[in-house]
Amino acid sequence: MAPTDLERFDDSLSRCYADPQFLERFYELFLETSPEARQKFAGTDLVQQRRMLKASLVLMMVSAGGRSEGQVHMEHIAAVHSKAGRDISAPLYDVWLECLLSAVREFDPDCDDELLQTWRRVLAPGIAFMKSRYDAPPSAR
Repeated sequence: MAPTDLERFDDSLSRCYADPQFLERFYELFLETSPEARQKFAGTDLVQQRRMLKASLVLMMVSAGGRSEGQVHMEHIAAVHSKAGRDISAPLYDVWLECLLSAVREFDPDCDDELLQTWRRVLAPGIAFMKSRYDAPPSAR
C-alpha cells in the first residue's frame, strides 16, 4: 500500500470524523439501501455499532499498511461476521462500501473521484479478507 494512499485516507477520515453525524449518516444510508442490512441490524445498539465502526476503519487502514495490530483486529472481526457468527455474506460488504463512500462524499469537503478511489484501495484488502473468511471453520481463524 502506498504511503500516500494511507495518508490521504487518514486525512479524509479525520475530516469525516470531525462531524459526529458522519457515521450516523452512513448507517442511515446502509439501512435504507439494504433490506438485508436492516434485518441483520434489527435490535442492534447503533451508538455502540458506530463506535466499533469508527475504530474498525482506523484498524483497516493500519492493516492495509501492513501493521500487525490491524491484522489481529481483522481476524477478530472476520470471526464475528462469518457464517458461523453474524452471517454477513460477501454481497453485503459491497453495499456497505458504496454507502460508506456516499457518506464520505457528503462529509469530506475535499472529496473527489481520486479520493474515493483511495478509500477503495485502502479498504479493499480488509473487505477481501472479510469475504474470504466467511466460510472458514472456527479452527482456521
